[in-house]
Amino acid sequence: MLGDLQRELNLPADAIGAITSSVQLGFIAGTLVFAALNVADRFAPARVFLACALLAALANALVIATPALDHPYGAILALRFAVGFFLAGIYPVGMRIAAGWYREGLGAALGYLVGALVLGTAFPHLLKGLGHAMPWGTVLAALSVVAVAGGIAIAMFVPDGPHAKRGAPFDPRAFITIFSSRDLRASAFGYFGHMWELYTFWAFVPLLLVAHASRHGEVYNVPAWAFAIIAAGALGCIGGGLVSRLKGSAPVAFWQLAASGTCCLALPFAIHWPAPAFLAYLVAWGIFVVGDSPQFSALTAGNAPRERVGSALTLVNCIGFAITIPSIAMVAALANRLPADWWFLPVAIGPLFGLFAMRRLLRKSPA
Repeated sequence: MLGDLQRELNLPADAIGAITSSVQLGFIAGTLVFAALNVADRFAPARVFLACALLAALANALVIATPALDHPYGAILALRFAVGFFLAGIYPVGMRIAAGWYREGLGAALGYLVGALVLGTAFPHLLKGLGHAMPWGTVLAALSVVAVAGGIAIAMFVPDGPHAKRGAPFDPRAFITIFSSRDLRASAFGYFGHMWELYTFWAFVPLLLVAHASRHGEVYNVPAWAFAIIAAGALGCIGGGLVSRLKGSAPVAFWQLAASGTCCLALPFAIHWPAPAFLAYLVAWGIFVVGDSPQFSALTAGNAPRERVGSALTLVNCIGFAITIPSIAMVAALANRLPADWWFLPVAIGPLFGLFAMRRLLRKSPA
């Protein structure tokens, strides 16, 4: 969809990276604002979820009108920032609602929640793939309708769970806690390494498919395959969550991060493989690249001081999403200068850093 938007409006070569980064910046800003104002404690979480779903859907739909403007690119960046801002009232609030229903097995519960997030991320590619010539405006309109429906469903059918507790106000001193607690630092740094890779991979899956197709003379339904590759991550989230009940969150996060980092390093070889092998490789990468995410959240929550769990999660999420911005910009710059073989070699630094940082957690009891 972003490629179609870029071509139709004659946007700059780095527009895909910039538009994606605008969403990330909006999410960072929104998370900090919502935490500072203690929004989820002052209002019912389900109502916050609904309000933010409606506002995000509106900002998303308004992108359809930007071609009529004199400077559509700036408007698109602002609207995507707004979408990211209001997502801060959806994803973290959704995690809080889920945590209210589970006293034990949070890693498994978050596996289902993040798995649903992954499917939502992949959904635009599915719409585009089903209607191969579907205009990008139609895709945006459909996504806005789905967002509204999801917000209404949460507000109507998902009340606070029996274990929901009123959170403490946001405490900036949690930043000091992250870097003074060895276990919390290990889980946070592991998450940072994971985030360096995750959104960059998702953003460039379509371009990897196009690069392979052009090199080998293949014809792919790029949106359909992008959906399959990204949506496969739901299997990693749910499967990893189930395994975490037996083995703990740390081993699951460690080995999935190791597998996705290996996929980064394997790209210079995999890009030369025939279509079936290359597609299978991308699907496997899609499974591992996000399967560790819910386990890192569970580890951070489990290793944070009880009175600062919310603040620690907020800061770790904000730093993690901030890390995605230079990673996406870096690969966007490489994509304009180098063949696809080399795009993700610098991205492998993230998983390697995360693996080194979280080694001590493997010796801990299950999270």
